[in-house]
Amino acid sequence: VQLQASGGGLVQAGASLRLSCEASGRAISRLVVAWFRSAPGKEREFVAAFKSNPAYADSVKGRFTISRDSAKNTVYLQMNSLRPDDTAVYYCAAGAGVILSSVRQGTAYTYWGPGTQVTVSS
Repeated sequence: VQLQASGGGLVQAGASLRLSCEASGRAISRLVVAWFRSAPGKEREFVAAFKSNPAYADSVKGRFTISRDSAKNTVYLQMNSLRPDDTAVYYCAAGAGVILSSVRQGTAYTYWGPGTQVTVSS
């Protein structure tokens, strides 16, 4: 499985971006797909995951929405009301058989794509 993330950019606070994670090599409907992010000086953190139901980090709940388009083999992360502290490199990750209690753990995912930079200016 290969993952390709795209859609990052430089925006002002309050703006929106939509990240895409396109999978190849396996149907995305058979994978659990998640987004993580890494900011300078901070540990990688969970952002959102799509299994049977979406899961979100508290810091993005109500602002970010994860969705899946099986026809395009792509998972999206719609990010609204962006804040400067959302600035990070965003990575999509995927795994088969990720159990619900582990969706927030990076170690649960087998496949990782290259990151896409999101920069939010104040």
